[in-house]
Amino acid sequence: MEGRVPEDVTVVVDAGGAVTAWSDGAHRLLGYAPADIVGRPATSLLAAGLPESTRRHVADGRRWASEVALRHRDGDRVVVRLQGAPLPAADGGRLWIVTGATPAPTVPRAEHQALALWDLTLAQLPVPVAVYDREARLVAANEIMTQVMGRSEEEMKGLTLWEIEPSPPFDEYDRLQRQVLRTGEMIFHEEHGKAPGETRTHAWSMFLSPLKDETGAVQGMSATVFDTTEQYWARRRLAVLNEASLRIGSTLDVARTADELAEVAVSGFADFVTVDLLESVALGDEPEPLPRDAPITVRRTAQRSVLRGCPESVVATGDTTLYPVGTLPARTLAAGRGAGHRPGDPGLRDWIRSSPGRAESVARYGIHSVMMVPLRARGVTLGLVHILRHRTPEPFSEDDLLLAEEMVARAAVSVDNARRYTRELRTALALQRSLLPERPPRLAAMDVAYRYLPTGSGADIGGDWFDVIPLSGCRVALVVGDVVGHGIHATATMGRLRTAVRTLADVDLAPDELLTQLDDLVIRLDREEGPEVRERTTQPSGQVGATCLYAVYDPVSRRCSMARAGHPPPALVTPGGDVRFVDLPAGPPLGLGGLPFEAAEVELEENSLLALYTDGLIEAADHDIEVGIGLLRQALSRPADALEDTCDQVLRTVLADRPADDIVLMLARTAGLGAAQVRTWQLPPDPAAVAGARKMAGEQLAAWGLTEAAFTTELIVSELVTNALRYGGAPIELRLIRDSALICEVSDGSSTAPHLRRARVFDEGGRGLLLVAQLSERWGSRQTPTGKTIWAEQRLPAETSG
Repeated sequence: MEGRVPEDVTVVVDAGGAVTAWSDGAHRLLGYAPADIVGRPATSLLAAGLPESTRRHVADGRRWASEVALRHRDGDRVVVRLQGAPLPAADGGRLWIVTGATPAPTVPRAEHQALALWDLTLAQLPVPVAVYDREARLVAANEIMTQVMGRSEEEMKGLTLWEIEPSPPFDEYDRLQRQVLRTGEMIFHEEHGKAPGETRTHAWSMFLSPLKDETGAVQGMSATVFDTTEQYWARRRLAVLNEASLRIGSTLDVARTADELAEVAVSGFADFVTVDLLESVALGDEPEPLPRDAPITVRRTAQRSVLRGCPESVVATGDTTLYPVGTLPARTLAAGRGAGHRPGDPGLRDWIRSSPGRAESVARYGIHSVMMVPLRARGVTLGLVHILRHRTPEPFSEDDLLLAEEMVARAAVSVDNARRYTRELRTALALQRSLLPERPPRLAAMDVAYRYLPTGSGADIGGDWFDVIPLSGCRVALVVGDVVGHGIHATATMGRLRTAVRTLADVDLAPDELLTQLDDLVIRLDREEGPEVRERTTQPSGQVGATCLYAVYDPVSRRCSMARAGHPPPALVTPGGDVRFVDLPAGPPLGLGGLPFEAAEVELEENSLLALYTDGLIEAADHDIEVGIGLLRQALSRPADALEDTCDQVLRTVLADRPADDIVLMLARTAGLGAAQVRTWQLPPDPAAVAGARKMAGEQLAAWGLTEAAFTTELIVSELVTNALRYGGAPIELRLIRDSALICEVSDGSSTAPHLRRARVFDEGGRGLLLVAQLSERWGSRQTPTGKTIWAEQRLPAETSG
């Protein structure tokens, strides 16, 4: 702030720079009593360095007069105009007596009234004016100009600007002056900097005009300088506000948006900025009401400084801190309005002193002006922004506060949008992950590992899904799909399709038949969820669609049957490391209807590797599918021993950046069931075969060490074989599989599906399947190319189940 110098200000400084005398006027000006300051270095009173011209005068032992920035006892910055005069000391040294400066009276330079008035006008003009001759040497300067330059007129007369001040930007001024003298044309020049005789930075608008005689010859030039600091800062504020509109809110990320706010403020008008968000807002949740009788918890979400590394900060980015009840930040949040403060204000002083680290930072970096502005959007408080100055000597003005409030208000809307997006995205991802398997099941037929990567862009989540479904006979179904579109609707459709696939898989449909049933379901969903204005029609709208790959692996035969509906083909890696993509008919995407699906069957060596994926994986490499397929082949050519490591290896190789679409990658390493785990018998279509089947099953269980399960197994075998003889036909086959469970399968040549019913009291039959259902853990049937298979699964005895 500007300080008015009391008339009785007198300070004496000795040759060593210590204060030796301190008047009552100095006490009133800076708040220090003589006992507080006498003996201390005079430099401890400075809030900024002395002007360059003043330092030269002091070094030369000459009188000086200039503006000086001093620090008041309460921390405020006081700018006053002082003058110093050297005095001889008794020891031969030099003392300095410092008093308030008084303008030198202006004396008319001529006795002629017109010339006298003209001289008075130039001398008393409230803007700096100087006149130069044809050699760009100073002829005259008014009082304001001498104050700005920090030299008297006598000191500057006869010198060029470069000789007066041999430092930038005076070299440029000297060049411009000589250009005016050479061309005779006026030049307008703007500059923002600190004049030699002042302690603060100003914006100057300079008019360099030629002085011509009656013949038009250039005899000299004049320099008229206008202080346009206020206009400069007004333009600067508008530029900052425009920059804030362009740069803040470029992403839907809370932390990034807060950092953009801090970055714009520091680059525009502040020296240090912090953004503290309420803990709930920083986590993406709904803002909680501000507590009245408890401290407010905030998280330091962003901070920026003109100094590298934000050394002024006492709270690290990402850490939480508290605003205690009744402190200035808590009151500012409660009021919902921004305010400017100085270190001497009681509220800010108490806040600074409440933390030793904060007090040390304020003193060390000379923080002299603070604004606190609440982040509020849609009537809800989100956090608090601290805006501080220490490098910039001017304190914040009312216009600065208006600018800060406008900028913070715009940023608050972006922060709130980012918070809402974060919450909705987290909800959608939670829904999507709840619809996907948490972990792969333990299987005898294969080892499975997978990776699911939701999109890393600002787009909504996709509808990619996958599943691993255990089937009867130790078989395993693998499915990967991708629903058209993004967002909650795509996720919900994905959940319905995954449930449908599991249901159809339990029926043990062949892959092509399963896709046909799934295609009908997608068409029904499309008709039900199409636009309301669309006339009801049997034609699909195409708004609901999906791709899918469905594969079934049998570890006994080591054959894999698969079909796909518009989905990328799977990759197959042989035990020797050869990589090929299975030649599988593409099939139409789900939802088109009327087009058939074709299945293909391949025989897999034990320890083969199948890779199933969605198109987001291969399209992530520069959006070129061929490049993506090549990178996938390269990544799979040398698979790691562990499937989890192979998954990471594939993603590192194929993905150059965060994916633009959801990605599913599922790897399955096949295993086989050896002859020691499977036993098969062909049975004649003769009722006497029932007894033989029971006997063979009992002997096999004894060989496996499962005599405890023999009685139950023989009953199941008896009922299933009898059922095949009575209702089925040749060929009849009995198969026992010993794995994590004991599986009994009976196949026959009839495709008629069995029907479980409860027999009445006097019925002679109908109890077979009911008995099987009661004796087994689970049972079912599936269609085969030659008929059907009925199976029943039992739990192994505890001592042999491992």
